[in-house]
Amino acid sequence: MKTPEKIAYTAKAEITGGRDGRGTTDDGMVDVDLRAPKEQGGPGGGANPEQLFAVGYGACFRSALGLAGKEFDVDTSDAVVYSEVGIGKEGESFGLSVELKVEIPGVEQQTAQQVAERTHELCPYSKAVRGNIPVKITAI
Repeated sequence: MKTPEKIAYTAKAEITGGRDGRGTTDDGMVDVDLRAPKEQGGPGGGANPEQLFAVGYGACFRSALGLAGKEFDVDTSDAVVYSEVGIGKEGESFGLSVELKVEIPGVEQQTAQQVAERTHELCPYSKAVRGNIPVKITAI
């Protein structure tokens, strides 16, 4: 496992109460009520860790898409990433799965798939989860 050569930024957050609590960043830019979704027997009415992970992973992947697009000479400026994070029973606890759907307007599906797969090699979130959770990458 490689450690980054130089850490350029460190996000800091405080979480109280777990899935039924509150999460805040030290700069105040993120301040969310956390609630387990109704589908998991919770009350709903707040964000949950899977939603936050879906947004974070999707945003990181979308940024990395620009790097991969340059390698293929593909304009990704209007691209959209749709991110889904699932949670379910895995043995005695729970596990995650991810599906990322990539839409690159005006680009043939096969080329878009190649760009998306290359992005999966470059994205820091993809690197972090590789070999740990299933991730499906699809150009749409």
